[in-house]
Amino acid sequence: MRRPVIAGNWKMHMTCAQAREFMGAFLPLVADTPNDRDLVLAPPFTAISTMARLCEDSSVALASQNVHWEREGAFTGEISPSMLQEHDVNYTIVGHSEPRKYFSESDEQINNRALSSQANGFIPIVCVGESDEQRERGEAERVIRRQIEQGLEGLDADQLVVAYEPIWAIGTGKTCEATEANRICGLIRSWVGSPDLVIQYGGSVKPGNIDELMAMSDIDGVLVGGASLKPDSFARIANYQTV
Repeated sequence: MRRPVIAGNWKMHMTCAQAREFMGAFLPLVADTPNDRDLVLAPPFTAISTMARLCEDSSVALASQNVHWEREGAFTGEISPSMLQEHDVNYTIVGHSEPRKYFSESDEQINNRALSSQANGFIPIVCVGESDEQRERGEAERVIRRQIEQGLEGLDADQLVVAYEPIWAIGTGKTCEATEANRICGLIRSWVGSPDLVIQYGGSVKPGNIDELMAMSDIDGVLVGGASLKPDSFARIANYQTV
């Protein structure tokens, strides 16, 4: 049985003070959220310690926006698994389109981060997705399958979340049609060969489209960017209804 994962990625937003303000407003809004889904927030590294305390005794799990494959070393600007373990992190986001684009992350590096995540007790959320140009050229499926085959090599599908995030829909206001997102998620599940694999959709998810997305047969959650920065907005997403 696939359990939906509703995750908010704060990216480079939220100071510690802003995180405290957010959680003060957000937690009461999800106090009665059905327990058939997991709620996750991924703050910037500077706010992880603050968020770890705020998430105690709540229904919200904590995610890191990245993780290195070594537990320590001369890797300026990176964060190690042991640093995250100290703050009760449950998930790690790896392979997001932004580090792929801005820092030229390879599928091999992404695979190493995901393997490190699982080896250290985290559930990696591995992001895959095509650009607008690749989709226009009819290459979307080939690109995503390559990312799946190389990025997920050696991973345990039972301790994994895959997030399908078409790059052209991230932060653009464009949303992939729910039926098309569902089709791609179904292909990903067949390529991985695990019927129980949890697959999220990400890309301009908002309160106005969450119910339709979550009604799809192969979409098991969402990875939310901008709409996760406002308590009422993300609460509405967390409290999606599919009936």
